[in-house]
Amino acid sequence: MMAAKANPNSLTLSSSSIPYSSFPPHRFSLKKHPFLLGSQCTKLVSACSKKPIPGSVNLDPSFSNSGSGSSKMDSMNDSAEASSSPSNAIDFLTLCHSLKTTKRKGWVNHAIKGPESIADHMYRMSLMALIAGDLPGVNRERCIKMAIVHDIAEAIVGDITPSDGIPKAEKSRREQAALTEMCKVLGGGMRAKEIKELWQEYENNASLEANLVKDFDKVEMILQALEYESEHGKVLDEFFLSTAGKFQTDIGKSWAAEIHSRRNSRLGN
Repeated sequence: MMAAKANPNSLTLSSSSIPYSSFPPHRFSLKKHPFLLGSQCTKLVSACSKKPIPGSVNLDPSFSNSGSGSSKMDSMNDSAEASSSPSNAIDFLTLCHSLKTTKRKGWVNHAIKGPESIADHMYRMSLMALIAGDLPGVNRERCIKMAIVHDIAEAIVGDITPSDGIPKAEKSRREQAALTEMCKVLGGGMRAKEIKELWQEYENNASLEANLVKDFDKVEMILQALEYESEHGKVLDEFFLSTAGKFQTDIGKSWAAEIHSRRNSRLGN
């Protein structure tokens, strides 16, 4: 979540100098995820705690295209079968349960009572992608999928905000490591590969769809800020200031302008 101001002194640290143990996977325990064996839990934590490769956000090589011929086809078929396993599916969905219960930290930091969860945020972003008008060259279905998965790694790492003092590259590394392990829980295969590709595309802001979903992320946040201002009698200026001038698409700019207009009218009254 944006808007919370980071400690500039913290940001001067290199990602390798920040021990992962200081920021353990969010609420990850055998009690919350009894479907995972002890060895699986250890593997998840271990994979997310490896030192980062400086400047690298490459996908896990196990999901890259390699090989050819019948061996490659057999491997794809095996992965597809694993991905469709009911056991894998329920394990993955249970792991994603924490997205429904983890509250967005920016609102928690502002003492908002009953704040939205990570899943709440992603759901309304998905609705934004669903109702947005058609744009040349933009695949709306891909935008909906991207909105659903863009924060999915937070099921393990939690909602890391600038106030945590974690450099952007380190945040990305942790989320990527978590995502890789989540896709292994899913069983690999084409669906896991699609999730990783959508997440990477969003993370790198690498397409028109990613541009639009990045805008939806900010629009959803300031709309939620406006709603919390009205409901709780608060002034949440920093959420509006942190997104000012950062919208990339016409839809993002026009929707943000509408929210600002409504806020100005409310404050004026």
